[in-house]
Amino acid sequence: MEPDEIEALFTRSDGSYAFARWGRALAPVVFGVEETTLATIKGAFEAVCHLAGHETTELDPELGANTMMFFCRDWSELVGVPNLDRLVPDLGPLVAKLDAAEANQYRIFRFDEAGAIRACFIFLRMDDQLSAVPADTLALSQAVQSMLLWSDTAFADRSPLGQLEDGRVVLRPEIGALIRAAYDPVMPAATGDASHALRLAARVGGMS
Repeated sequence: MEPDEIEALFTRSDGSYAFARWGRALAPVVFGVEETTLATIKGAFEAVCHLAGHETTELDPELGANTMMFFCRDWSELVGVPNLDRLVPDLGPLVAKLDAAEANQYRIFRFDEAGAIRACFIFLRMDDQLSAVPADTLALSQAVQSMLLWSDTAFADRSPLGQLEDGRVVLRPEIGALIRAAYDPVMPAATGDASHALRLAARVGGMS
């Protein structure tokens, strides 16, 4: 990947460069799905963490679960989730905003003192579009998009996933290499300096 391609993936719509990776092991929990789907989702997070050289865990010592995924049929269902308003400030206005935009997914990140990701809340409204996506594909896509603080426009034009000739859906190789590079121990856990993209590009190039 070229440096400008990488820079674009972490440059937000307001023009600012913002990068962050997880500073702790991911402890995922999923609400609103059957047991079989739960295993698929957790498996996807484990696979992406393994790719990055990162870890998952059953329990975060500070938060318990630090990666929470909520499935619903209507955004209004989130208002009835016990104590969710304590985890997500201004939940009511957020639900109204998502409903008005007819959105089907939304992610909120929380950060530690160093700027690294400490928690992620993933909300999915299973409309006709998302309901048509196979569970393993949806799980992999969400795991990838939760692994780093990507730009809010990062995958608007092209998914981080690709399809093989046999029909299997997999992570695009260049995105996988970028995630591995981002979790290189010598790289910063968070930065707003766009020159960071140059360092990522050098590492991605070394993996090809």
